[in-house]
Amino acid sequence: MPLHKIDHITINSTDLDRTCAFYSDVLGFGVKKMEGRGYTGAWLLLSGHPFVHVVARRAQQAPDTTGILDHFALEATDIPGMRAHLSKVGVPFRENALPEFELHQIVVRDPDGVKVELNFRGQSA
Repeated sequence: MPLHKIDHITINSTDLDRTCAFYSDVLGFGVKKMEGRGYTGAWLLLSGHPFVHVVARRAQQAPDTTGILDHFALEATDIPGMRAHLSKVGVPFRENALPEFELHQIVVRDPDGVKVELNFRGQSA
């Protein structure tokens, strides 16, 4: 099968600056703003790779376009450090233990309600 990884995800944001600040300040993404091509948006970067494309939602868009994306997952390390960081910056989170998969998850929501699942493989809470 030629498919082997997620290239990027697009989020229609109700507040571009707030969404970019969440991904930058809370999750450590780099932000590269972009304009033109008929929209305003930003690329959110991990290790220099554009992973999340955030687009400022236009007034003429259907209201159900935000929230269509249920979640995306990121591999993560350091469960206690992530808990402390999220608590410090005031971002609510919930946790799921999936011992059958040797997986622990911390789940947060971005400002537009998109779930971001942080997956800690082979790490116990």
